[in-house]
Amino acid sequence: MSAPPIRVLVIDDSALMRRMLTEFLAADDGIEVVGAAPDPYAAREMIKRLRPHVLTLDVEMPRMDGLTFLENLMRLHPLPVVMVSSLTERGAEVTLQALELGAVDFVTKPKLDVESVMAVYAGELIAKIKLAARVRPRRAAPVIDGLPHVCRARQFGTTERIIALGASTGGTEAIREVLQRMPADAPAMLIVQHIPAAFSQAFAARMDRHSAMAVCQARDGQQVVPGHAYIAPGDHHLLLARNGARYVCRLSEAPPENRHRPSVDLLFRSVAEQAGGNALGAILTGMGDDGARGLLAMLHAGAPTLAQDQDSSVVWGMPGAAVRLGAVQHQLPVEGVAAKLLELAGTAPAFGSRTAALGR
Repeated sequence: MSAPPIRVLVIDDSALMRRMLTEFLAADDGIEVVGAAPDPYAAREMIKRLRPHVLTLDVEMPRMDGLTFLENLMRLHPLPVVMVSSLTERGAEVTLQALELGAVDFVTKPKLDVESVMAVYAGELIAKIKLAARVRPRRAAPVIDGLPHVCRARQFGTTERIIALGASTGGTEAIREVLQRMPADAPAMLIVQHIPAAFSQAFAARMDRHSAMAVCQARDGQQVVPGHAYIAPGDHHLLLARNGARYVCRLSEAPPENRHRPSVDLLFRSVAEQAGGNALGAILTGMGDDGARGLLAMLHAGAPTLAQDQDSSVVWGMPGAAVRLGAVQHQLPVEGVAAKLLELAGTAPAFGSRTAALGR
């Protein structure tokens, strides 16, 4: 006996987008579009009456913006939400705020005149709706305020420890959880989050505001130094390389690996090759298996490895794949990842009681 279809409510102020999203989703036998609302006020009544399993939600709408509606929804009647975002700086920032408020994932609005792009978009939308239907809605994790920010003018020598971190679905908030618990002089971090190119700069800037470390979008040839975190630009692989005695970032436009560019596997393999046992690897929430084999390479090179546990992951795809492969030494909730990384790096005692308390 087949499972009942996933009941979806589409919320968008554009009649064209409502019709397009409805047609895409209705083409899948496992999905039933139960309604399409032009604004949050109409959506509120339709949720009560139609009892959808998943919502798609436009970022910017009249009468009540998507963020206000989402915040109220997650407080009063939590449901899995997939945001529909515009490829603009404003769209990126609002989408990242939506993920912080509890949205499961997002899709970007497609170019309406390219048939092949539309087919890919439809497949991505359907996959994310089906994933969202399996996710238990989570309220936003607390943001830790008042962290001292690193002095940008400080000069560093060659770093002795490198932390490599990878994530996908749910990863923007998992990465924030880790970074906001890191002190200003933590080991350098190289980070791959599966994210569109138009969103990665906004994501790096947002992480910088939440962390005592200096967080930036990585540049090719940029020196890797303690107290800094380097996030892969969307549509570029991020690799660790050496330039004499120094570590540097390398960006690559090589073909996608595991369907992704940036790929977590490529980052982890480069860190295994260049840093060996001086590195640490962590894999966080995400769909698929990108990063599992790279984390195993890091383990074989002598690097301690850890994964986010199933209970705190939005999707336990990537961490689960790494665990099944035997690549993971430690599993723990996302709020404990930073403290464990500092402990494994042998640096935790130097950072004082506040960091240690936050990471337990």
